[in-house]
Amino acid sequence: MCTKLDKKVGIIGAGPAGLTAAYELAKAGIAVEVFEAGPNVGGLSQSFQLWNQTVDLGPHRFFSSDARINKVWFEVAGSDFRMVNRLTRIYYNSKLFYYPLKPFDALRKLGIRQSVSSMNSYFREKITPTPDQQTFETWVVRRFGYKLYSTFFKTYSEKLWGIACTDLDEDFAAQRIKKLSLGEAVKNAFIGGKGNTHKTLIDQFAYPVGGNGMIYERMADYVKRHGGAVHLKTPVHSVVTDGEDRCGIKQEDGTVRSFDHVISTMPLTLLVNRLPDVPVAIKNEVSRLRFRNTILVYLKVDSSDLFPDNWLYIHSKELLTGRITNFRNWVPEITNGEKASILTLEYWCYEQDDIWKKTDAELIELASNELTKTGLIPGATISAGFVKRLARSYPVYSKGYKEILKPIQEYLSGLKGLSVIGRYGSFKYNNQDHSILMGILAADNIVSGVKHDLWEINTDYESYQESASVESLQSEAV
Repeated sequence: MCTKLDKKVGIIGAGPAGLTAAYELAKAGIAVEVFEAGPNVGGLSQSFQLWNQTVDLGPHRFFSSDARINKVWFEVAGSDFRMVNRLTRIYYNSKLFYYPLKPFDALRKLGIRQSVSSMNSYFREKITPTPDQQTFETWVVRRFGYKLYSTFFKTYSEKLWGIACTDLDEDFAAQRIKKLSLGEAVKNAFIGGKGNTHKTLIDQFAYPVGGNGMIYERMADYVKRHGGAVHLKTPVHSVVTDGEDRCGIKQEDGTVRSFDHVISTMPLTLLVNRLPDVPVAIKNEVSRLRFRNTILVYLKVDSSDLFPDNWLYIHSKELLTGRITNFRNWVPEITNGEKASILTLEYWCYEQDDIWKKTDAELIELASNELTKTGLIPGATISAGFVKRLARSYPVYSKGYKEILKPIQEYLSGLKGLSVIGRYGSFKYNNQDHSILMGILAADNIVSGVKHDLWEINTDYESYQESASVESLQSEAV
C-alpha cells in the first residue's frame, strides 16, 4: 500500500481540468505525468500567436464566485491580468441589441409593431403559461414569451446545437440563463446591476495579459519544475485497468504506462468505447451521446477601430456564423502594437455536415463574405485568413440526456483508480471555471482521501452560481 506521496498519477489531456489537477498534485508533492494529444497546452482555453498578435480559441473570460477557483487562478496569474469591461451584444436584423437583454433598448430597436407583439406575447404567457415540456424552448418561452424567444434565443441556439430547440434539454437554459426573465431584466435595467445575483449579468471579467492560455502554460511549467512531466503530441488510445484499484494508460503507439490513479479528460464517448469489458448496455447508451464540432475562421481586418464589443452573438438567420469575437477589445497587451484587428467567426457543425468538409480557402471566403454583409467593417480590408477546426467541442444536451448519462456515470464511478473530469470527459458544457473546480476536487480526492462527487459539479445551479462582486474576486483568493 503506497502513501499519498508515493503515488504516481497519469492525466489524459492538458486542458483547464487536467492541468489544474496536475498543478494541485504537484504542489502536494505527488508525481504526475500529463499526456496531451496536441502540440499545445490549454485545450479549448489555449492561446496562440497569429499575425504577431495573441488570440484564443474563441472568447474566454474568467469569472467565478467560488473562492477555491479564484485562489488557484489568481495564484497562477499573479499580477499579470487586467479587469475587462464586458460588452456583448446580439446582432439581429442589422442592429445590435444588448445581451443580457435591456428591455427598453430591445423594444426601441425592434420597432413599434414588433415591440407591441412581443409585449402581448409576454403578458399572454403570464396569464396562460405554456405547458412545461422540459425543453429549452418551453423554458425560455415561459419567461420571455414566444416572440422574444423566437427573436433572441431560437436561431442562435439552433445554430449552436444543430437540433431544434424542442429537442434541446432545458438543462442548457438552466445552466446558461438560469432565472433570468423579462421581469428580472427590467429590474436590472433600473438598478444598474447592483445586487445582481445572475451570473450572466456580470459586467466585468478577469483576463491574462498573455492571453487566456497563459494560465495553463504557467501551470504546465510549474508541474515540470516540480518533478512532473507534460508530454505534448502524445495521444492516448485508452485507459487500461488491472482489475484491482490501479489504472494505466495505453498510448497510440501501443506503449502502456501504469499509474496508481488516472485522471481522464478525453471525450467520454472515446473513453468508454475503448475501455475493456464494457457491458453492451453501457456502450448502447454511449452511442446515443453526440458532440458538436467548431470551425473558427480568423480574419485579419486592416482597421483598429471597429465595433467595441468583446464578442457578438449572431442571431440573423441569413448568416451561418453564430458568434464573432473582436480580440482588440480584450487587453491591449495581446495586440502587440499591431494596427490590424483580428476577428474570429465561429461555425458549428457535425462531422457529416458539408461545411466541415470545406477547404480552408472556402471557409475563409465564406467568413469574409458574411462579415462584409454584416456591415461591421465598413470600408475595411480583409487582408488574411486562418482556420482552426475543433472536433467534439460541445457536448449536445439533447432532451433527456441526463438519463442517458446516469448509468454511464455509475459504471465509471465503479472503476477504482479512475477519475473523469472536464468538458469532454464528463460530457458537461463547462466554462473554464467549472473545469478548474473539477481539477481542484479531483486532486483533493487523491491527496486528502476525500470523496468529492465530481459528477455533481455544474449541476447544482443554486449553490454554484452565487453572487459576487468584481471587487471581491482577488480578496477571495488571498
